[in-house]
Amino acid sequence: MTAIHATALVDSAAELDSSVTVGPYTVIGPHVKIGAGTTVGPHCVIEGHTTIGCDNRIFQFASLGAIPQDKKYAGEPCELVIGDRNTIREFCTFNIGSPGDVGVTRVGDDNWLMAYVHLAHDCQVGNHTIFANSAQLAGHVHVGDWAILGGFTVVHQFVRIGAHSMTAMCALLFADLPPFVMCQGQPAAARSMNFEGLRRRGFSPDRISAVKAMHKALYRDDLTLQAARERIENLTQTYPESLPDVQIMVAFLDQTSPQRGIVR
Repeated sequence: MTAIHATALVDSAAELDSSVTVGPYTVIGPHVKIGAGTTVGPHCVIEGHTTIGCDNRIFQFASLGAIPQDKKYAGEPCELVIGDRNTIREFCTFNIGSPGDVGVTRVGDDNWLMAYVHLAHDCQVGNHTIFANSAQLAGHVHVGDWAILGGFTVVHQFVRIGAHSMTAMCALLFADLPPFVMCQGQPAAARSMNFEGLRRRGFSPDRISAVKAMHKALYRDDLTLQAARERIENLTQTYPESLPDVQIMVAFLDQTSPQRGIVR
């Protein structure tokens, strides 16, 4: 049987796999689904239309699936969907989506989300990310795979954070952060590319050289964003291995609005 502590309040309509563990004084609502191997610590509240996958580890005092902090929300059945093998530390707050967007706040797989992380409504978080303590995402923020957010990073609504990027502690983002870029400051400014992170993930020297060329095009040669994009698109002629990385960057730049722009 599911290991539910005697003091936990789990609604009879909730769907928990038989291997789920629920700690003391935790409250789980009727529309919650939790997959195999997930552990939920004490004093957590999981509510709303929330689906949690397998082998997640949710620490004490987390609040998952509460309604969005959006005055326009009127009780619509929006969702929070969390994938597999995520670590969610103390006092994290993840809200459901809103009808003004896709209606789903989504967290992928294998993410490491430290204490006091906040994911507002309609945020979309990829896989293998790390959010240090008190990283805060406003609504509609998109975060790519392998991104790392330093402690106390604050992200404005609708901002996009590219794959393999990284923010320093206390970074404040008002503009899109392109893939591979490291940023720092309030507001955040680009400092370098995440070369050490790429090496740790097995990027070849040629792929890293292509990322260096992207940095030069975006930040060193005083090009317009469109001119930088065109140069980056042609990097595969010099660095054939870089095709997937070039595609990630070009697709990201193509979706950046002129009003918001990128972190400079």
